[in-house]
Amino acid sequence: MRKLVLSLALLGLAAVPAAAQSIGGTYTVAGTNFDGSAYGGEATITLTSGTTCAIHWETGGSSSDGICMRNDDAFSAGYVMGKDIGLVVYKVAADGSLHGLWTIAGKEGNGTEVLTPKK
Repeated sequence: MRKLVLSLALLGLAAVPAAAQSIGGTYTVAGTNFDGSAYGGEATITLTSGTTCAIHWETGGSSSDGICMRNDDAFSAGYVMGKDIGLVVYKVAADGSLHGLWTIAGKEGNGTEVLTPKK
């Protein structure tokens, strides 16, 4: 049991440097809704610690806010949009773009989203 706890602790420490890599900034959003229709907009990621962040989207005439976290090439965010709660999971690409799938609690299906860093 001690070995398991120590291993998990070491894994957590090993994840911190990768998670702390800067992902903060402003991104162009290009996505698809559950029905395949396209939307666009802008997202802003603000670092809140070495491993966590806040994210704000302005897309398709609506806005949403969430909490986010990075671990190596995985980046995820839970968010609230009106009364809906959602989840998005991205893969961080070598060029800094984020490629993801999102869903909303209680709804069937998913949408897609790409966040491209603004230079």
